Amino acid sequence: MAGQSLEGGLRFAVLGPVRAWRDGQELDLGTPLQRSILGMLLLREGRAVTPAEMIDAVWGEDAPPRALGALRTYVSRLRTVLEPDRPARSRPELLTSVGRGYALRLPDGALDLTRFERGIQEAEAARKAGRPAEAARRMRAALALFEGEPLAGAVGPYAEHQRDRLAERRLSVLETLMDVDLELGEHAAVVSELIALTADHPLRERLRAQLMLAYYRCGRQGDALAVFTETREALIEELGIEPGPELAALHQRILAADPTLAAAEVVEDQPDEDEPLPEFPRPAQLPAAVNDFTGRKEIAGRLRTLLSAQASAEGLPVAAICGIGGVGKTALAVHVAHSTGDLFPDGQLYADLRGYTDEAISPASALGAFLRALGIPPDIIPEGLSERSALYRSLLAERRVLVLLDNARDAEQVSPLLPGSPGCAAIVTSRVKLADLPSARLIDLDVMEPDEALSLFSAVAGPERVAAEHGAAMDVVAACGFLPLAVRIVAARLAARPSWTVASLVPRLADEQRRLDELRVGNLAVEATFALGYGQLEAAQARAFRLLSLPNGPDVSAGAAAAVLSMTMFETEDLLESLVDASLLEAPAPGRYRFHGLLRLFARRELEKSEPPQAHVMALRRLLGFYLASAQSAHRLAYEGSMISDNLVVVGSGLTFGTADEAVAWLIAEGDSLFAAINQAADASSTAEQLLPAGDLLVAMEPLLESGTHTREFDHGTRAVLATATRIGDPASELRARYVLGRVLFAGNRLTQAEEQFRRVHELSVAGGEKVVTGEVLNALAVVVGRQRRHTEALSWFDAAMGFYRENGVPAGEALVLSYSARDHLGLGHADDAIAAAEKGLAIFTEIGSGAGTARARYHLGIVLSRVGRLTEAVHHHAECLAFFRASKQRVWEQRVCSRLAETFIAAQRYPDAVRHAEQALIVSREIGHPYGEALSLTVLGNALRGLGSASRSTDCLRQALDIFTRLGAPEAADLRVLLDSAQVVES
Repeated sequence: MAGQSLEGGLRFAVLGPVRAWRDGQELDLGTPLQRSILGMLLLREGRAVTPAEMIDAVWGEDAPPRALGALRTYVSRLRTVLEPDRPARSRPELLTSVGRGYALRLPDGALDLTRFERGIQEAEAARKAGRPAEAARRMRAALALFEGEPLAGAVGPYAEHQRDRLAERRLSVLETLMDVDLELGEHAAVVSELIALTADHPLRERLRAQLMLAYYRCGRQGDALAVFTETREALIEELGIEPGPELAALHQRILAADPTLAAAEVVEDQPDEDEPLPEFPRPAQLPAAVNDFTGRKEIAGRLRTLLSAQASAEGLPVAAICGIGGVGKTALAVHVAHSTGDLFPDGQLYADLRGYTDEAISPASALGAFLRALGIPPDIIPEGLSERSALYRSLLAERRVLVLLDNARDAEQVSPLLPGSPGCAAIVTSRVKLADLPSARLIDLDVMEPDEALSLFSAVAGPERVAAEHGAAMDVVAACGFLPLAVRIVAARLAARPSWTVASLVPRLADEQRRLDELRVGNLAVEATFALGYGQLEAAQARAFRLLSLPNGPDVSAGAAAAVLSMTMFETEDLLESLVDASLLEAPAPGRYRFHGLLRLFARRELEKSEPPQAHVMALRRLLGFYLASAQSAHRLAYEGSMISDNLVVVGSGLTFGTADEAVAWLIAEGDSLFAAINQAADASSTAEQLLPAGDLLVAMEPLLESGTHTREFDHGTRAVLATATRIGDPASELRARYVLGRVLFAGNRLTQAEEQFRRVHELSVAGGEKVVTGEVLNALAVVVGRQRRHTEALSWFDAAMGFYRENGVPAGEALVLSYSARDHLGLGHADDAIAAAEKGLAIFTEIGSGAGTARARYHLGIVLSRVGRLTEAVHHHAECLAFFRASKQRVWEQRVCSRLAETFIAAQRYPDAVRHAEQALIVSREIGHPYGEALSLTVLGNALRGLGSASRSTDCLRQALDIFTRLGAPEAADLRVLLDSAQVVES
């Protein structure tokens, strides 16, 4: 990797994603905002940056109110990442404070951008000294440091500006490189590169001129003139201008066949001795190119750029392509090797090292074959490995040869086979990540993109058949997990059976138990390919590989994996990383791991062979226990003072969290995996003991409901647990599932159904003496009937809840009742009672230090104050709670508060502020899929727009809101009809 090309110490990269390494190990730089701050400090090259500059750079005009505090937090976290061993309270040596600002002190050559600019300076010096070939090599080496879009992942105005600047700088260097290559007479070699560059930058006249000149020198005058015509048409159509004088003059010289356009003869870098280099055969050992090779354009381009960087200051270009079996490593390597034949006029060497078989080729044997291919008689080839390697490197010195080493086992097998001459290059393929291979650029090859997989399927099976059944074809390649080998196999089976349709493959592949059996044709089989890698695992690795296939979640954290394996975190991480290195697991993010879909099926098949059924049950039970213990900790922090977390039946240990924000962030991050565990338990449970942890986990995940991110998953999960609880007669799990289902239904404003669930939960609580959600369900009943404007009944339920909380000594529950009941007092016209209840609820939450409770209490108090005309106080309370909800990612509450703020601003006749908050509420409600919130937001937006005089837009918003309220059966629909009718009377 470009950022790791130098050994030791800290290294940084901005010519691609913002990244950092210490001693070759990549560092976790945190969130995009944190990476953006680091990127800015890196680009300032040791100069101080003030906090104000950083805030403007990262947030621009959208800086949050507490941006300075957030900035300091990010800087503190970066210091910890960059200097993890720094003693507490000691001064940082890297990210230092300078006056009121910050500066990053970089070691020399630590930043890829610095090395890039240094390489370009050296190239310019070589060019001025009359050494154009050296200049071209140095420029290509410098350009190889780019790893995609500069500052990828960084956000903010400063990153956008610098991203454009660096992209322009790269393009400018590429243009200079093309000039140098043309000077060197490499016109035939650069045509393909210039075609790609002009396609990406069609209005760049310098590139167009270079392509015209390259075509002309290749004897393709017609193509050269066609480029001018295309350029002129593009400039006129896009910019309304004619080509510049330089391009127009070149066009005239080509028309006149100007002899001065011919390539000049270049003599450079000749050895001092007049003796010619000894001749040896030109090997051409590459396997045949794959005729139907498809896709991989971006990564193939990166590989070509890397291999082009010969004779660079950083030594021999080595591309190490790794990935799971069947992902297409060899096909890509052979394709790139053939496409770069012009760069290696002295030949290509190839060896299949068979590293994943019992017949792995030794380095000495491979060197013997290479030496014979290079013309060395067998009887004078030395016996020892080191002597063979030295002779091999001597023969390749001053030569330009590409070496392709396929199916390597490890770096030890590969290292002796690498040339020593920087004019050569090597491509290595392996299932393991060859991180210890010196100077190698690691290329982790993923499965194909869907459109690439579909193109491969079409190329093998026949484009007409696939085009006629496009939808079914996409289902087929998706069932193959977009793995090239699997796609090729099913396409070949289809091609061999004219009577089959594409659709007939879909049910064959839908059965997960038989899918691997379908993925075989002739001597190709996905299962056999996977078995080669699996067969190399040690016993502990193989056990982990098998057991981790059990959870149905999209991925698994290191902590969850430790629970499944019943191992320590340290042991588990070592095992998981070894499986990642072997390309049998993927690591999509630090500390998270996942299977490719087909590898999971293979692992489960091996699990059935090797582990007894009871081991499966216990592993999943440990996983559910870990999730429940962690969610209990999250619930306790998110809902301080609640009884729920203390009444959950937890077996096992889990994570603990420092803050409520951290706890909720964990729930959001793990949400999909948590629901997968719940649904898996619901499907497999046959006793109450097995099902109860799933019901408890649903309840413990209640804070996640407030984020609005997993509403559908809650609905599905609760119904799955409820169905199983009903079937096996488990009232405890039924109670829990119905309570959470009621919360879900209430969030969707399905009030009648929510009330039915809450009443049933209350009945079950009374019958079974269950206290886990008793107070909460009494409060929920009060809220749901109050929403239906049955305020007197609501207050009676609130009284019941208050009695329960007082009896059990739960002050947070009392505060909850007071805060929520304020709106029903207001609904009955008792404004003083409403204010008193809301203020007392806020006082209790503040006293017990509940951040979430305080925010909710401020929300309700703000509503009451707004309704009684104390608008300034209402805005203050709502602004305070809005900041909390945004920080804790509780987006349902964020939408509610924005709507209430807009209502208050309307009452204060501050209509622009009202529109701004109403539009934000509308955005959030749509992003989280909250139709009731959307209707509320549209209603208040319509009222705000009417205040601004935008009658037409106002009416449109109100009509949209009416449609949603009507569909939901909400009582607000009647109010809105009256409002719309009155608006029409006024307009008429």
